[in-house]
Amino acid sequence: MQRRVKNLLYLLLGVVLLSSCGNFEKVRKSSDVNYKLTKANEYFDKKDYAHAYELYKDLMPIMKSTRNFEALYYKYAYSLYYMKAYIDASYNFKNFTEYFPTSKDAEECEFMSAVCLYKYSPKYTLDQTNSIKAIEALQSYVNRFPNSKRTTEANQYILALHTKLENKEADAAKLYYNISQFKAAAVAYKSVMHNYPESANSDLYQFMVMKSMFKYAKVSIAEKQEERYANAISAFRELKDNYPQSKYLQEAEQLNTEANNNVKKIRDEHK
Repeated sequence: MQRRVKNLLYLLLGVVLLSSCGNFEKVRKSSDVNYKLTKANEYFDKKDYAHAYELYKDLMPIMKSTRNFEALYYKYAYSLYYMKAYIDASYNFKNFTEYFPTSKDAEECEFMSAVCLYKYSPKYTLDQTNSIKAIEALQSYVNRFPNSKRTTEANQYILALHTKLENKEADAAKLYYNISQFKAAAVAYKSVMHNYPESANSDLYQFMVMKSMFKYAKVSIAEKQEERYANAISAFRELKDNYPQSKYLQEAEQLNTEANNNVKKIRDEHK
């Protein structure tokens, strides 16, 4: 009995879907432009963005010079956004601002063009070219509309994107360290510190500069060790002076003690 009921439900669902598809095709093939626009707006309001998009796309070239084109284009761009076609949506939001620079929606569409790029930004382990483009677009928006109600949100997105870029750079520095490329690791960690001076991880990066220099000195030829231990000791002083409360100080102090002892031993051997 339950199986019959389930089969009947599937059959009814199939009929509804086929009917829905058939109705949409009738709308799409209609030559009545106003009717198609009304149906497109109905689909949009019902959050059926795929069907709304298809109708708006058909209407775009027909309605380009009409008074309804602005509202149509606005919803067309949003249909793409809600379908998560972020690159196409970004392009069309930006185009909207160029077609209708005096529109009440122009500022919003410029913001949404940048937001789409933010949404398209990949996780930090992947190439961050799109993150950089998103930052540029969001910063351009903030510069143009510093008093906008959306500026706070735009700055939050910029911060999130900068964090991705920071994590990407920090991971590269960590990789150098893990494969024992200590000189490159020290340079890379210094670069992260320079590029992100306000980072919450600044003390970690300074510690890793010191630790990388210490390891680099340790594996160096005898003639270079004293100089390189001295660099590690100098990096330790920077850590201690700039981050006196750092949780990495205890381990750094142990390395610093060992570095100083090694320098003393080297000097004693050369007396």
